[in-house]
Amino acid sequence: MSKTDQSFDPSAHVCAKQRWFEDFAVGERYILPSRTVTSAHFAAFQMLSGDNHPIHYDEPFCRARGFGGLLAHGLQTLCFTAAGAGAFPHEVSDSLVAFLELSARFLNGVVEGDTLYPALEIVELRPGRATGVIVMRATVHNDKRELVLDGAHTYLVKKRA
Repeated sequence: MSKTDQSFDPSAHVCAKQRWFEDFAVGERYILPSRTVTSAHFAAFQMLSGDNHPIHYDEPFCRARGFGGLLAHGLQTLCFTAAGAGAFPHEVSDSLVAFLELSARFLNGVVEGDTLYPALEIVELRPGRATGVIVMRATVHNDKRELVLDGAHTYLVKKRA
């Protein structure tokens, strides 16, 4: 037999304090979890994307072309910058209007066994009347301290009513 706990409020069970456009500042950083790229990442991404080029799945093919192992898809590397892996989406649960734009430059290859360190940093705030645009620089470094991805995420966020 279960007993109802009237003191428990499901709407108060949140991961982060709600923020609105005017609560953000240029320079804020969101460190996303580091991950070591494994064969499971390659298999999952191949299944999702349908990309079957041997550079991603055939080790002898990769080694013959000078790579240290299987080469990760650029989009696979980009996926590690997903804001959902950090606190930002929890902070904008009620204020996020849209994820507007995404860009990326792939600067170095990523191979199986590399550990990646993704981060987002607010680099621009463009206020509007009822909303504002937040631009975040997206970076991914590897365990050799090389910048392997440099890009941007752009979000539309409501201001307080």
